[in-house]
Amino acid sequence: MNSKRLFLGALLAAAMVVGASAGYAAEKKTKVGFVYVGPIGDHGWSYQHNVGRMAIARTFGDQVKTTYVESVPEGADAARVITKLARTGHKLIFTTSFGYMNPTLKVAKRFPKVKFEHATGFKRSKNVTTYSARFYEGRHVVGLIAGKMTKSNILGYVASFPIPEVIRGINATIIAARSVNPNIKIKVVWVSSWFDPGKEADAAKALIAQGADIIMQHTDSPAPLQQAQKNKVWAVGQASDMVSFGPKAQLTAIIDNWNAYYIRRTKAVLDGTWKSQDTWGGFKAGMVSMAPYNKAIPADIVALAEKAKNGIIAGTVHPFAGPIKNQAGKIVVPAGKNADDGMLLGMNFYVEGVDGTIPK
Repeated sequence: MNSKRLFLGALLAAAMVVGASAGYAAEKKTKVGFVYVGPIGDHGWSYQHNVGRMAIARTFGDQVKTTYVESVPEGADAARVITKLARTGHKLIFTTSFGYMNPTLKVAKRFPKVKFEHATGFKRSKNVTTYSARFYEGRHVVGLIAGKMTKSNILGYVASFPIPEVIRGINATIIAARSVNPNIKIKVVWVSSWFDPGKEADAAKALIAQGADIIMQHTDSPAPLQQAQKNKVWAVGQASDMVSFGPKAQLTAIIDNWNAYYIRRTKAVLDGTWKSQDTWGGFKAGMVSMAPYNKAIPADIVALAEKAKNGIIAGTVHPFAGPIKNQAGKIVVPAGKNADDGMLLGMNFYVEGVDGTIPK
């Protein structure tokens, strides 16, 4: 009886050691959190950020635990969500929408040991970094394609909010399009949302009704592409390859590639080398790429697009090379000069060829 009790006691002690070890291992995992403005099923912006999150999980395995909160409105709700992640032991938190900038900074002050990364913003602190991609490089490429493929000389653009990132994309598109087709114009419908399939579809309908035969977007759902296919006009996918939603309509798509960046920044936390910084990468850095071109695009137009992309990578092509005029006809970038990053990051004006005014 005594020997049996001793044996059972030994088993219980061993189980307790194993349990304690398992608990310790779980605690040692570095928790990485993500905050998304839309659902991960938007097949656009949030979808691509979530692809990056999954790349972290695959790369680091048991070293990390990733979590996410989707469809978080910009503003007070964002602050609450970010705070909860910080309080629950997340050592690295990615906040992935422009409107999360101030909430991120506010929460970061309260949690100085937590590392925060804010996408598309411009404000940093000791424990807040900023990152984005030069999406406008992709807009330059699709602008060239659109300038050659349009029959009506009217492009339609479904836009989210009038922030520099979106305005910059509209301008990059029309500058490139007019370089190959001086008669072209671009019409813009603002939907005041990043993800609202109904509003996005209605905006695309309105633009098509105004004569647009190519639909572009800086919103996150495939609704504009689907509307383009229904109306037998062309479209360009946003943030990810949306071809499955409109295989006959999609000319190409501008793809956001976050995987390598997220892996690199997670590694920096794991090895203790993380520092606040700003990253703004494009084609050359692999943060922007183009989806396969529609087979209906003539070979010479594909060659034009690829030449431009390769030129941007090589540094011989700049999407905002002068001379550039604003809507009023005033030179804002002189011949022989390129718009600098300061102008691009603060862009608050339309260039020639854009119809309408920027909302206040």
